[in-house]
Amino acid sequence: MTAFIEAASPHTMNTYGRLPIALSHGQGVRVWDVNGKAYLDGLGGIAVNTLGHNHPKLVPALQDQIAKIIHSSNYYHIPNQEKLAAKLVDLAGLSAEGGKTFFCSTGLEANEAALKLARKFGHDKGIEKPEIVVYEHAFHGRSIATLSATGNKKVQAGFGPLVEGFIRVPLNDIAALKQATEGNPNVVAVFFETIQGEGGINAMRNEYLQQVRKLCDERDWLMMIDEVQCGMGRTGKWFAHQWAGIKPDVMPLAKGLGSGVPIGAVVAGARAANIFQPGNHGTTFGGNPLAMRAGVETIQIMEEEGLLENAAVVGAHLKAGLEAALAGEKGVREVRGHGLMLGIDLDRPCGVLTQRAADAGLLLSVTADSVVRLVPSLILTKAEADEIVAILCPLIKAFLAEPVAP
Repeated sequence: MTAFIEAASPHTMNTYGRLPIALSHGQGVRVWDVNGKAYLDGLGGIAVNTLGHNHPKLVPALQDQIAKIIHSSNYYHIPNQEKLAAKLVDLAGLSAEGGKTFFCSTGLEANEAALKLARKFGHDKGIEKPEIVVYEHAFHGRSIATLSATGNKKVQAGFGPLVEGFIRVPLNDIAALKQATEGNPNVVAVFFETIQGEGGINAMRNEYLQQVRKLCDERDWLMMIDEVQCGMGRTGKWFAHQWAGIKPDVMPLAKGLGSGVPIGAVVAGARAANIFQPGNHGTTFGGNPLAMRAGVETIQIMEEEGLLENAAVVGAHLKAGLEAALAGEKGVREVRGHGLMLGIDLDRPCGVLTQRAADAGLLLSVTADSVVRLVPSLILTKAEADEIVAILCPLIKAFLAEPVAP
């Protein structure tokens, strides 16, 4: 018997525009709903399920950890915290300068911690009202502080007054950044996503990233890079900014770090590693034994299975397939992104494609109203990428052939 799935439970706050789908289980990059319908998962839990579903190495490791201890307070040492922290500092290239890591549970928490670090950095220098440069179309979370740093008036609406202390600039315009901060002694940091996820898969150019790094060094600002969505191997390097050959001072992480188990982290270099002292910041669930085991195992499996190279190779294959299938299609502005973080920018709002794709057996999302977002697990194969193209591109073409609503 087919189960009817309500779009929202009567006892759950209506905070998500859910599709009438309830997932039951998964294997690799495929999932099944409670009615037995199969889907190719092109969303990966929104860039979370790094290793796909039911990975044969990750699942036994988590079962082992659950049978030992799931949670303990940060009043006590948690051995895998140090193991994972050291690994992240090393992957970020910050070991030689004494880099350190703070653990939390979500990307929002990681970004909030980064904002607090920047303010404390300023106050420690005698700046009473520190200001942080942020970007148009950015998305850093939904707490009041991270919402204030976000560059989306739609998600900010109804939650004012927002937190002050942010200077907003456009992407990839070093002249605009210099002009917006000229003569301002209160600026303490520049905060951005290497590739904006919710903002529409908008990438910072490598040359611009290098220019910002130079400016931060010259003016003693923190370079804070939000790698929550574009990090953890998604672009073919551990962190997307590494394509520009730069290093951050502060780097929030989350999403793919635990391959589905909630983890957030802030990795800090020499300028910021020792700003927080006991009592300055903390969190109950951050860095608990289960989350740390998930992080340690996820990175180890990624290394063993060559998933960074796979993300680069299969991502390029998927992008080329989408470009070829949609070439010359009126209404397709651009296929953009890097590795397995891709967006198809259309010339009109296309939210209906999430349901249509699901009906056809493909899970995806639409972001910035008109960008189809694909962020599948890093285990995706070329054959599975070809399936995505075969399902999605006819849907896009049919959608664009429809009359545009007045």
